[in-house]
Amino acid sequence: MRQLAMRLEHLKPVQVIILGFLMVIAAGTLLLMLPFASRDAGSAGFADSLFTATSAVCVTGLVVQDTATFWSPFGQAVILVLIQVGGLGVFTVAIALALVSGKKIGLIQRNIMQESISAPQISGIVKFTRFILETTFICEGIGAAVMMPVFVRRFGAGKGIWSAVFHSVSAFCNAGFDLMGEGGKYASLTEFAADPVINITIMALIIVGGIGFLTWMDIAVNGFHLKRYCLQSKVILTVTLGLIAVPAVYFYFGEFTEGPEGIRILLSLFQSVTPRTAGFNTADLTKMSEIGTFVLIILMLIGGSPASTAGGMKTTTAAVLFASAGAVFRQRRDAEIFGRRIPPQAIRSAGAILLLYITLFGCGGMVISRVEGLPLLDCLFETASAIGTVGLTMGITPGLSLVSRGILVFLMYFGRVGGLTLIFATVSEKGWNSGRLPEERITVG
Repeated sequence: MRQLAMRLEHLKPVQVIILGFLMVIAAGTLLLMLPFASRDAGSAGFADSLFTATSAVCVTGLVVQDTATFWSPFGQAVILVLIQVGGLGVFTVAIALALVSGKKIGLIQRNIMQESISAPQISGIVKFTRFILETTFICEGIGAAVMMPVFVRRFGAGKGIWSAVFHSVSAFCNAGFDLMGEGGKYASLTEFAADPVINITIMALIIVGGIGFLTWMDIAVNGFHLKRYCLQSKVILTVTLGLIAVPAVYFYFGEFTEGPEGIRILLSLFQSVTPRTAGFNTADLTKMSEIGTFVLIILMLIGGSPASTAGGMKTTTAAVLFASAGAVFRQRRDAEIFGRRIPPQAIRSAGAILLLYITLFGCGGMVISRVEGLPLLDCLFETASAIGTVGLTMGITPGLSLVSRGILVFLMYFGRVGGLTLIFATVSEKGWNSGRLPEERITVG
């Protein structure tokens, strides 16, 4: 153990984060392979267990076996723990365990924690960790308590309580795993499409988990004094509101045009919230038009916000890209948001993230389409869901070959740890401060 600790000290924080997620995925895979983890003893092979563990730790929700009917109560409990660890972050949980045991948090651990949750500074990181844990358990507890009466009436006391807890954690962590398969495999929450309690609670948990703990800290400190919020919080709240409202209007008038008014509103709102990046659904997505499917793909790629339980490129990345484009259109030197100038490094990072996501999402979809002989749009939907750690599906995931599943496993892992994190972990820092080459103009656009 001492030798392992000494080796970790020589790794960059991003490398430790990557290894941490891999270790948890490996442990989850082994636990799910145990004979009593599945309802039919020993039926969970390595491939299914690895895919499920990766999906849970990366809070994605894509599955190759129905969670309710394939996994035993032990297996479901393992999945829930993996979701919680993946949603909070491996090192948030590690720091929490250290705090409970009374161990001192050293500078190296604080540095890794700062990198893990994208905190702006290392000062106060332990206090912020406590805030994350308190916020998480309070929100999940409230969500479970609100949904419990509905699930108890539907499933009985034991299963109802377990379902309320499971879905509350899954929703807050933006995971999308569900236990509704006994009413129809891979049914998700379609049975509760007209239930306002389940719909509103799940949506609230997704949004709260997806806007990020830094934003909630800002809200806790400054209340409703919006002018005091930092720029990132203002951007996150504005973009989040827009990404809920605009797609909901389209879904209401373009997709869910039949049925009672109230159900249409719930369906429209839920399908605009869940792609970022929860993975539950209350409508049959295979019946949506190609335009509706494309809208869902865009929402899945954007995802949630930094320092949250959500994945995707992040709302701030989209905001910076639009601000940069706006500056070019208006022939201004600097990109600006809410009266503040955006640093060039943020713009370069946003452009790199967009290129990474579009390339991997597009290439992954094309390879799967070629290997499986499936429509390209359906395959792009699956790869967008994987890299955005969403979990929505067109129903093709369980039937994919090992090659295609491997692609989705990689995309889920990439989407959870972050593209730049993976690159920074593998690229040497040598040469970053070297001299600059001569400049020459090149025409673009």
